[in-house]
Amino acid sequence: MKKQRGLNRYYKKLEHQNEFDKRLELNLDDAETWPKYWHLHFDHYGLGDHSFKKRKPHLDKLFRHFDFLVGRTNKLDFDFQLYAVILDFHSSSDALFLHIPDSNNGQFLFKIEELSAETTLKNKLLNEYLESLDGYEKLYGNSRQGLCLLYRKGVGLPFV
Repeated sequence: MKKQRGLNRYYKKLEHQNEFDKRLELNLDDAETWPKYWHLHFDHYGLGDHSFKKRKPHLDKLFRHFDFLVGRTNKLDFDFQLYAVILDFHSSSDALFLHIPDSNNGQFLFKIEELSAETTLKNKLLNEYLESLDGYEKLYGNSRQGLCLLYRKGVGLPFV
């Protein structure tokens, strides 16, 4: 296996980097320009697939951005859903979603059938991490592997 260079710098940047400074497709001051099923992945290289130690900083960054969006969306006067989907063993698929209505897409309100409050995750460290998060509602299901959908009550439209 080839040694990857610059990982210390990469993980240091994760601690403070704001993705919304770089993302032009989500103008937070003009919601009318938002893509209709916008989402953002935080572990583009799948580094967190190899160990939870490498996954945790990506999850921390995802939930920092989630909280940032909670603050930015609390004054919106139209329907939306804000949520994160975390997969059991596929870190590069973990994503933060901001979903708004679209006349060309019938997937609003987004729902995954057969979600429950009981965990389906087999990744013990991931499950412990998610359970330690305060203020998030958690729904669990399966899509070829365990998954967790997280949202905050009172922010956007609910999932149940």
